[in-house]
Amino acid sequence: MSEYSFVKGHGTENDFVLVPDAQGRHELTPEQVVRLCDRRAGIGADGVIRVVRTDATDDPAAVAARGEATWFMDYRNADGSVSEMCGNGIRVLGRFLATHADVDPRDPLPVATRGGVKVLTFADGRHDGDVTVDMGTPELLGDTEIGIGERSWPAVHVSMGNPHAVAFVDDLADAGPLTEAPRHDAATYPDGVNVELVVRRGEHHVAMRVHERGSGETRSCGTGACAVVVAAARADEAPRGTAYAVDLPGGTLSITWTEDDRVLMTGPAVLVAEGLTAL
Repeated sequence: MSEYSFVKGHGTENDFVLVPDAQGRHELTPEQVVRLCDRRAGIGADGVIRVVRTDATDDPAAVAARGEATWFMDYRNADGSVSEMCGNGIRVLGRFLATHADVDPRDPLPVATRGGVKVLTFADGRHDGDVTVDMGTPELLGDTEIGIGERSWPAVHVSMGNPHAVAFVDDLADAGPLTEAPRHDAATYPDGVNVELVVRRGEHHVAMRVHERGSGETRSCGTGACAVVVAAARADEAPRGTAYAVDLPGGTLSITWTEDDRVLMTGPAVLVAEGLTAL
């Protein structure tokens, strides 16, 4: 076994293990990711982020972003599977780079992901405030359906660079414990889907629960909150530029679908521990 340095962080209690690997020497296996995320035998997390320079990895997304972004977010779900990116995770990654790397929080920070390059800005140019991420242009891809137990709901298929099915429900408790992945159309989502269950709390104010593919129910999902606001704003016929508050079990995010068809997500990013682990 070898020793790896790590940093633990969370965004609205969606938690991650970051593995600093600027020079691309520590490609992680699925088994190592699973061990890191194990909440009893490992550090415990919803996912793992390997922090690597775009010029130190041959991942196609990183290679394509060279010249535009210095850093690449190599994101893995808790089951070891590869994912496009993670909205809460990229804020935590931004906090790490602002405090542990040669990154000036007064400047916009582009980060390469498998879902495209995302640009982060830090509140008031500080490394300790909220972080805003330009999550890019959403895709509304039609209607679908999800099911849990004996119940099913119509849902909206939204892509934020990764797939989502957004269902408006009467009560968030209707989903039960969400211990298993909700049923979904395998033809629409051949690689699985993040499922968001949503209720309205007031004008431009919603609450949600989420089952993330590869991780199960999590305390928060940044891309999921963005997908929810896209679906809600369309249903509400809300003017572009309207900010929505999204309540999640782990906290609240502010999401705006802008006039130029971008989705901006603002929320906290907290680093809680760092050390060494054997893998």
